This record gives sequence, C-alpha cells and structure tokens, in this order.
Amino acid sequence: MPEPTPGPTPTVPTPAPLPVAEVAALGERVLAEVGTAVVGMRGALRTALATILAGGHVLFEDVPGLGKTLAARSLASALGLDFARLQCTPDLLPADITGSSVFDPATRTFEFRPGPVFTGLFLADEINRTAPKTQSALLEAMAERQVSIEGTSRPLPRPFHVLATSNPVEYEGTYPLPEAQLDRFMVRLAVGYPDAAQEAEVLARRLARRQEAAPVQRVVDPATVLAMQAGTEAVGVDPDVVRYCVDLAAATRGHRDLEVGASPRGSQNLVLLARAVAVLDGRDYVLPEDVKQVAVPVLAHRLTLTPTAWAAAARPEDVVTELLRTVPTPATVRAS
Repeated sequence: MPEPTPGPTPTVPTPAPLPVAEVAALGERVLAEVGTAVVGMRGALRTALATILAGGHVLFEDVPGLGKTLAARSLASALGLDFARLQCTPDLLPADITGSSVFDPATRTFEFRPGPVFTGLFLADEINRTAPKTQSALLEAMAERQVSIEGTSRPLPRPFHVLATSNPVEYEGTYPLPEAQLDRFMVRLAVGYPDAAQEAEVLARRLARRQEAAPVQRVVDPATVLAMQAGTEAVGVDPDVVRYCVDLAAATRGHRDLEVGASPRGSQNLVLLARAVAVLDGRDYVLPEDVKQVAVPVLAHRLTLTPTAWAAAARPEDVVTELLRTVPTPATVRAS
C-alpha cells in the first residue's frame, strides 16, 4: 500500500536556464551528497541524475536488497523534491496511484484526494508485481505529466519523474511490463552486487550512524532543478552526432537477432541523455563518446529478440555493444 504523502507539490514556474558550468557544479554536489548515504552506485546514480536533467524516467532492474530505494530517496532529498514510494502488489488498483474522489458528509460533496503520484519523485517499487491495468495508470503520468480521473485531467507537479524498480529473477506472480510502457522509461539501469570493500563500507556506515535512516541534506530545490533542466535544453548538438544517434537506432531495426528494433523515441532519448551527460561533464557540446556511454541503458530495453536469439541466450545489451563497434563513429566535433 502507498506510504502517506503530504499532498501535491505546488507547480513551479519555469525559471531561466542555468549556465552549463553551474549545472555541472550543482550536479557534482548532488552526487556527493547522495554518496554520503549510498555506497558503490556512483555510475548508476550519475546516469539517473542525467536522466532527470534530460526530463526522463528511470527503471532499475535488479535483485532486491541492493539499495535502490535508498538511492531514490536520497536523490529526491538532495534535489529537494517531494518523494513518494508505492509498494506494488497484485491487488493494487489504479486509484491507489492516481487518487480518487471521496464523499464528504459534512459538505455533501465529493472531494478529490490526490494519490502518491502527485509528487516530485515517484518510486514504483517492484512495478512488475502489479497488474497491467494498474501499470497503465502510470503511462499518462509519465508521457503527459498529468492524470485523467473521472473525466478531469489534473496536471502533476513540476518537476515530476518516475523511478521504478523491477525484480528480474522472480516470474511467478509478476506481470512483465509491456513494450509501450518500457519505451516510456528513458533508461533501464542495473546496479549489480557491490564488491567486498563496498559491502564492508555499507555495514561500517550503518554501525557508525546507529540508526536505520541515512539522512541526506538538500542541495537544490525544485525551481533550481527546473533551471538545471532548462540549461541542459539550451545545449546544441552537432548534426553529425545527431546522425550517429539515428544510425545506431536504425541499425537495430535490421539486426539479425532482433524482431523489433528501437523506435525514433529511442534515438531521441539517446541524444537527449548524451546531452545531459555532456552537461554534467561541464561541456556545452556533445561528443560521440557521450552517446556510446549511454547507448546500452537507453536502447537495450527497447529491443525484442527473435525466438532463435532468445533460445541461444543472446541479450539485447550484447546487440547494442556490437553495434557500437560496427556503426561508424563520426569525427569528434564541437557543436557551434
């Protein structure tokens, strides 16, 4: 069941874009603050932050107990966003996400009570455990930043981002996400097990703080997050880099191991996330290496293997890696 939420976050007007250098500095401060609570997830957290700067949503697909919920909560705290966590279960209803109207006997009217989706960062924990009808309740929220309830469209707060987790090792009692909803996630990330030193650090920090909660200080606020996103949107991309993103996505559509390749949304998300990664590096231009860095998390979950490739234990990630070696890389250029 959803945790209690304080209600919808007020809509924040779009501020002026921040300079790239300031976005990069603030991004580094956010990651450093999150790193005080989360151990061994620097790469995944950096990609998740870049996804937020690019205006996208994140799917974490990994086994339980690796700190994904802590990472999401810590990221929301550092960004100054309201946070709501929904534990997905088979009996969850769409209204448990979006909210519903409740009759008030005192006024004899129906009063809308918003669900947990009315927040800044919404964590759908184990999203593949809930039924497709409930999963679909998130589609409109992720695509349009609004929900339609009882014939009325209600805008969600700005900024609004979804971070969902999915358990890839259990299949009984789960409902795999359909391709249409997978495509709404800009990236799919895997954390992986920490090494021995990192796991020892997790235990040492827990013993040192003498409590379960790992407090994270706020670094920015929602208005600043919007300004950082506006600064990212102001960065241009060289046409050769744009063409490289198109070529990578197009190459998936004719690959021998793939039944379905990446759509134009895949190539668009590829260039948007590469731009955000460049901004976090302090650059106002995108390199082909930025595209290569994000190609697997952006494209792999959009690909459908052929039955033959699936039977041969092929993975979409391997296909993307192969294409990164075979699709010609443009010369390193700076966008004007």
